[in-house]
Amino acid sequence: MVKKLYVGGLAYATTDESLGAAFAQAGTVVSAIVIKDKFSGQSKGFGFVEMDSEESFAKAIEMYDGKELEGRTIKVNEAKPMEDRPPRRDNFSRGPRNDFGGNRGGY
Repeated sequence: MVKKLYVGGLAYATTDESLGAAFAQAGTVVSAIVIKDKFSGQSKGFGFVEMDSEESFAKAIEMYDGKELEGRTIKVNEAKPMEDRPPRRDNFSRGPRNDFGGNRGGY
């Protein structure tokens, strides 16, 4: 059973490959992803690692939670499902959207 870890406090230089290689010391890594900003491409300082078993999962938490990785103290725990969030609104939206970019009044 695949178990997913949240890894926070990563160095901005950490890559998917280096994260996966580090966690491979705890067991078989199914995937390792560093979350990046969609515009700049820079790391957001956290990521997710999927381990192949409960044993690897527990060992990874024990090995890395509160420990140093690439010069930064990282936080490792079980990833929780993303919660539903209300839709974002821009500054111009005050009601239903239309073809003119929002409800900004008349001309």
